[in-house]
Amino acid sequence: MKFASRHAALAALSAALLSSVGFSITPAAAQPAPSAEAKRDWPQVEPDRPWLYRGSDIPPDPAWVFGELPNGLRYAVRHNDVPSGQVSIRVAVDAGSINESDSERGYAHLLEHLVFRESKYLGNGEAIAKWRELGTTIGADTGAFTSPTQTVFNIDLPNVGPDKLSEAMKLLSGMVTAPVLTDGNVKTERPIVLAERRERGAAGRRVSEATQQTYFAGQRLATRLPIGTVKTLEAANAKKVQAFYDRWYRPDNTIIVLAGDFDTATLEQAVKTAFGGWTAKGEATPSPAFGDPVPGPDAKSAADALAPVGNVDVLVEPDLPRNIGYAVMRPWRKVVDTIEYNEGLLTDQLSLAIINRRLETRARRGGSFLAAQVGQEDLNRSTDATFVSITPLGADWKAALADTRSVIADALANPPTQAEIDREAAEFENAFRVGVETASVQQGSDLAENMVEAINIRETVASPEVVMKVFDGIKNELTPELILDHTKKLFSGDVVRGLMVVPDASEASDEAFRNALLAPVEADDSARSTGEVISFADLPSLGTPGTVTATAPTGLFDIELLRLSNGVTAMIWPSTAEPGRVSVRVRFGAGYGAFGKDDAAEIALGEAALMGTGMGDLDQDKLDRISTGRKMGLGFNIDDADFIFSAETRAADLEDQLYLFASKLSMPRWDAAPLERAKAGLSLGYDSYAASPSGIVQRDLEYLLRGEDPRFKTPTPAELDAVSMADFKSVWAPVLASGPIQVEIFGDFDRAKAIAAMEKTFGALAPRDPAAAKPDLEGPLVEGAEPVVIRHRGDADEAAAMIAWETGGGRDAITESRQAEILTQIFSNRLFDAMREQLGASYSPNVASRWPLDRADGGTIVAMAQIEPDEMGEFFNVAQSIATDLATNPPSADEIQRVTEPLKQYLERVSSGNGFWLGELGGASRDPRRIDQIRSILRDYSQTTPEKMQALAQKYLTGEALKVEILPEGAPVD
Repeated sequence: MKFASRHAALAALSAALLSSVGFSITPAAAQPAPSAEAKRDWPQVEPDRPWLYRGSDIPPDPAWVFGELPNGLRYAVRHNDVPSGQVSIRVAVDAGSINESDSERGYAHLLEHLVFRESKYLGNGEAIAKWRELGTTIGADTGAFTSPTQTVFNIDLPNVGPDKLSEAMKLLSGMVTAPVLTDGNVKTERPIVLAERRERGAAGRRVSEATQQTYFAGQRLATRLPIGTVKTLEAANAKKVQAFYDRWYRPDNTIIVLAGDFDTATLEQAVKTAFGGWTAKGEATPSPAFGDPVPGPDAKSAADALAPVGNVDVLVEPDLPRNIGYAVMRPWRKVVDTIEYNEGLLTDQLSLAIINRRLETRARRGGSFLAAQVGQEDLNRSTDATFVSITPLGADWKAALADTRSVIADALANPPTQAEIDREAAEFENAFRVGVETASVQQGSDLAENMVEAINIRETVASPEVVMKVFDGIKNELTPELILDHTKKLFSGDVVRGLMVVPDASEASDEAFRNALLAPVEADDSARSTGEVISFADLPSLGTPGTVTATAPTGLFDIELLRLSNGVTAMIWPSTAEPGRVSVRVRFGAGYGAFGKDDAAEIALGEAALMGTGMGDLDQDKLDRISTGRKMGLGFNIDDADFIFSAETRAADLEDQLYLFASKLSMPRWDAAPLERAKAGLSLGYDSYAASPSGIVQRDLEYLLRGEDPRFKTPTPAELDAVSMADFKSVWAPVLASGPIQVEIFGDFDRAKAIAAMEKTFGALAPRDPAAAKPDLEGPLVEGAEPVVIRHRGDADEAAAMIAWETGGGRDAITESRQAEILTQIFSNRLFDAMREQLGASYSPNVASRWPLDRADGGTIVAMAQIEPDEMGEFFNVAQSIATDLATNPPSADEIQRVTEPLKQYLERVSSGNGFWLGELGGASRDPRRIDQIRSILRDYSQTTPEKMQALAQKYLTGEALKVEILPEGAPVD
């Protein structure tokens, strides 16, 4: 039963097995096998039950309707009206990279591309334009992905009527059942796939490949990343790809999922009409044996599982942070997905949560590792494994490994306290209760994806009420002895594998890593929770409550503006549009305007650590404890003109959520540990920026687009290390102490109770002085004929290019900013077609508009692409020619329509949620222009003319531009 996604990216997995005397490995407990009459996927007993639930005692989710066509295709459909008028379609083919032969590596993913290239109802290159016409955005609403075990095509279709649904299903059926696989199409698509492979970054790709090869040594998955190899992709032709298609693209190997704003009978009929005539060619090909983890031919005992070469590996990557991972691996077996089985899974997850809480406590106190985490994953139907990932603080990786093992050794040797169990159980119960409360506003796309993932892992789905009931059934049986038993089983297995990444070969070897894994460790119980209970009732008052002195309607729904007696302003909207959800934002201060030219390090550290430094009597640990079993948050970010606290909560926790935010402003705490940890974390990742062009973009783009404003420069490790707590406090204490406060509460709450909570918290604060903004440091773009050249240390075939033109800024020109977004999307579509579809030079070229609403200037239109170094000139020529053409020749009405329709559909879709209105209206209690400006948002984004687009292009795309070349070290400048 799928409670939540338990699937994680392989590259992020690392893991560990530990005990006080080294490894104590015992065979994994056998999982229940399907009955003798069961088939490979789902047992075919109980034919009166839906196919997903046969053989299971999980109550079927009544919202889903399941069916099977005579050709073997299965489907699941459900009505869902969030968002209104949308249908989410998923076509899941049960074949991925693991189904490839050695000579076919990368073909499953290549075929995914070719399905979009040309098909029965779509000519060569027509698919992207056609899906745009139907109101979708490529990548966001329309796309596909290939995993080791699946290829999934996904469409989120907005504003759907019966005819549009029929058309979409027809097009999709033609793509999946009848793609045109020719040598010409393979030749066209191959460079795009190779560009995608290149854009993933060589260092990251090497880690992914090494991880897969190490953990799955001896299994089919070891050498089958979905992206494939250059050699096999270059050898691909139509005949070879067609053979792969014929084996695996069959109706009896495909499942279709629809969740949308139609009755289920209509959705069922849409599947039957579009896919009922699909016939398979020949007999079905059995899936290859995925294989089981094996300890190696020389292993004679449990400890010998680490002996064979290849079971541990040390990878040297100079620009990546150190990381240690190891895993206890067991064979994956299809389970009978019963209530009892899921009770066991929940107990497993709670056992791991207790260990993770202890590891986090250990890391917060300082020591040898920045972070460590354990987790269990059933990966790609190839292993059931327990993983641990460790990020050492410095070069002493042995200490980090030993300290992590010591914490887990204690969990293996001694039962937890009942208080620890109750704390994690409260967190689980809260999460499941929130699921029940918010079930009616689950997005159709999320429901469809959850179903696809459940199908992939061969389990069922359950309604939030069933999940809650299953947990209720075990929460009173969670004893220390039961948790200890589950913990021991989680760290038992037949095979142990490990991978470590280090920046220098002199730091570690395979042998040293293996020896460190086998070395005895002492159980460390120092990180166990004390069980101290903290209550909001015991916290100090913020002062004498204030009162609301003025209220005013906005004319938008039931949104009101309020003023409190101390000058705090507020905007509230009690709404049941999202049951069980309350969104809170608190705006204050001057944002980036509060900082000086030497504050970059403090800015970065504040974003990472300010909330963690605490408030009043609450340090980071107490903040966790006081929030146990509650839905609360401590988000923080910086805008041009505001600082913003943010949280998603619920009505029952709203007053306490407001208390935390108000106390952060009135009585901030300055604990050093979170600051030191943030310094270490930011420093560890700094060198990795230079490992690829995308890393350089992440490091330098904002700085360049802000006219080299020093506040936006990524601080170096030395600059971070130089920041003391006194420095940090000197920058952030004035920020927290000054500037007007605006409170914004949207969601499912009682108006009178929310006002009383504001009066008691923010209304009790002392009046505040205006925020003293410092001189503006942002300048114009550094434009000129010569490009800015930045070097990276990745592979020689990796590069990126950027060109940026200055536009404008400010709310007084908000209509122009929205029209500029239309122009930008037209530009982006043309660049995509030229650089990807025609030249195959870049996988994801794009153009974006940045128009700051709280500044009078500083906007940009930016075109970017990752390419090969010798394609720099081509990119700049293409981008410049598109800009020139837009200024010279107005785009056609049809081209505009292909942009404005998806924008219109997107706005209509997202405007059903509180987040949209908070984002657009935020700050309106101080700046009422925002209320008037939202009234024109749909018109501004969906209505324009060719002449207006040409005029904007002439205004913004004809002047000098900033050009940036990101090149590998040693490559010549074009």
